Formats: sequence, structure tokens, C-alpha cells
Amino acid sequence: MCQNHGVAYIKPGVVEVQSIDYPKLALGDRKCHHGVILQIVSTNICGSDQHMVRGRTTAPAGLVLGHEITGLVIEAGRDVEFIKEGDLVSVPFNIACGRCRNCKVGQTGICLNVNPARPGAAYGYVDMGGWVGGQAEYVMVPYADFNLLKFPDKDQAMAKIRDLTLLSDIFPTGYHGAVMAGVGPGSIVYVAGAGPVGLACAASCHLLGAAVVIVGDMIPERLEQAKSFGCETIDLRNEASLSDQIAAIIGVPEVDSAVDCVGFEARGHGADAATEQPATVLNAAMTITRAGGAIGIPGLYVTGDPGASTEAAKEGNLNIRIGLGWAKSHSFYTGQCPVMKYHRQLMNAILYDKIQIAKAVNVEVISLDKAPKGYQDFDKGAAKKFVIDPHGMIPN
Repeated sequence: MCQNHGVAYIKPGVVEVQSIDYPKLALGDRKCHHGVILQIVSTNICGSDQHMVRGRTTAPAGLVLGHEITGLVIEAGRDVEFIKEGDLVSVPFNIACGRCRNCKVGQTGICLNVNPARPGAAYGYVDMGGWVGGQAEYVMVPYADFNLLKFPDKDQAMAKIRDLTLLSDIFPTGYHGAVMAGVGPGSIVYVAGAGPVGLACAASCHLLGAAVVIVGDMIPERLEQAKSFGCETIDLRNEASLSDQIAAIIGVPEVDSAVDCVGFEARGHGADAATEQPATVLNAAMTITRAGGAIGIPGLYVTGDPGASTEAAKEGNLNIRIGLGWAKSHSFYTGQCPVMKYHRQLMNAILYDKIQIAKAVNVEVISLDKAPKGYQDFDKGAAKKFVIDPHGMIPN
């Protein structure tokens, strides 16, 4: 039997690489004939993982982390027809059955059959069905024919694996935020947050034809990363209002679209930059988005946050100025990105050199044993996307 090791959440601020069970084609006590076992080629550290590691969710100790997975099929269940052993595949972070009413209309982020607690499931994530995460050497993936995206040429894919590894989550998620905010040719867009999802969103806005992409953050290194591929930037530590800073760039204090790539751990702007204000980004987005504009919200908001500063925020109740959004006829789009809606098209954009997404988010490849250090550096605001290479398969 092969050995397996994975990155486990221990307690707030602490993760460890531990020996874990080698995956089986099983769901509890029954065989999972529709699943496959993957040898993981790449698996990424996500900001959503970081929320758990900071102790900002109800994640249990021992949870094996990781929902961004790319791998080689080494075993396939009896009922898997179209995915074969040896295929190199991208795994959407959404686990979806392909059979329920939501899956059948493309809403794979809220599948009704893969999580007994609520709609939607993901690998290695709190309240998302108990599925074992993929920051490991091997993992089991169910409903393989439906879920997996096979790369057409393995050698071509390995040459671009730093880009293609981002198809499991942050590239589609950033793109989804931009699409839901109505970004298109000639749009002027504000992206809140220059972490990996925010940078992926900004790059997606360019791909969609935006005329101006403005990125706001408080970490200078992340703002420099956004500048590196043509974004305008705003340092949110600045005392000037966000509207005034936008006006200094484009001449007016409003944008066509805004995308919240920060989520519930948002901090205030200017003099309030040191304090957590979880509704800041949403309220700012309504202020600076033109009447009739749209706001995409791929940033994570939770129903349980034990680290929140108020009792209301611990249950996800935020002081949102919804009257302003109503008065301006804003459209709001929230929730998990349905990765399968976009990943094939975005794969082609990578393979045919329409975007260099790994360069935009500044991918750094690390070994599995360096994952705890990767979490520490990411938590300090490193302007990088850490990609774990458990088997040393990613070419230099």
C-alpha cells in the first residue's frame, strides 16, 4: 500500500504535514464506483484555507486541507467511462453529483447531493461535506466523469502546469466575479483586494476587454504585483476617500463594476485600516459603483465566524447599507464560483497564450514539507500564490 501525507489543520496558526490514510474508492461503507484516485501533481494554498488556519471558522482539528487540485489518474472505479488511468486532470473545487436539479442547470457550487448539511461541497473545507482535502500526495475524487477536466495533451499541459493548476479555483473564481459584475469591452472596474483571487480577477477583467482595471489593497507588494500587468492601484491606507482616489485616476468618482475579492475579514480604509470592519468592502462597492452597475462578490462570507469582533458578525450578520444599493439599482452576485461553467474555456485561453495567469498571481512552487512555511508567509501578506508540488513533478 502506498503511503500518503497531507497538510492538516491543528489549531489557529498551526498546520502540520502528517501521515494520512491512502484514499479508497469508497463513500463510507459503500464502494465509490464512479470515483478515481489521483496522484497529485499540484495543489494550491488558498485564501479560503487561510481563514480556517487563522481560526476564523469552525473547522475541526485534524482536517486535511486543500481544495485546489490537479493530478494524474492512477485508479478508476468500475463505472468511470470517459476518464482513464494516466489522464492528467483539473479538479473543480466544487464537488458535484451531476444528477441533481442544480447540477443539471450548471449550478455545481450548490449541488444538493454531496453534503448532508447544506447545498454545496468542497475538498478539505469546513462544513463542506467532510471530504478529505487535496494538499496531499493522493486523493479520491467522486463523480469523476462529470467533475474532471482532462487536459488534451499531457506534455503540453505539464509545460504550462503553473498556469493550469489555477483552473481548480482562483482563475475561474476571479473570472466569475468579473463576469457577474458585468465586465466587458471598455468597462471601468474596481477590484477590492490584491490577493491571488483579486489578481486573478484583475487579469480576467483584462481578458474580458476592460478599459481600466483599478485594484485596491493595503499591502504595497501586492499593489506592485497588480501594477506589473497593467492595473491602476489604490493604497487603501491613504486618508483620501476611495471615491476621490478613483476620481484621481479616471476623472469621475464612479466605476461601471466592482468586485469584492476580500470577504469577511475586511479591514476599514484610511484611518480605520487597522480595525476589522467586515462590511467595509460591500459598502464601499455600493458607494463607488454607478447607478445600474453590478457588484460581483466572490470573496468569502461565512455563517459562523468565532473570531469576529461582534456577536452579530459571528453569525454573518453585517451592517450593510442595502438602501444605497437599492437606490442605485445595483445587482449583487454572491456565492461559490461554479468552476465547470468556465474552466474549459479558461484552459484554452492558457493553452493558446491569451493569458499568463501564473505570472499575474506570482506563482511560487514549494514542496509538501514546506507547506507550513507557505501558510505563514501567505498570512503575512506575501504577494505570491503558493503551489505545492508533492511529488517533485513540476518542471523548473
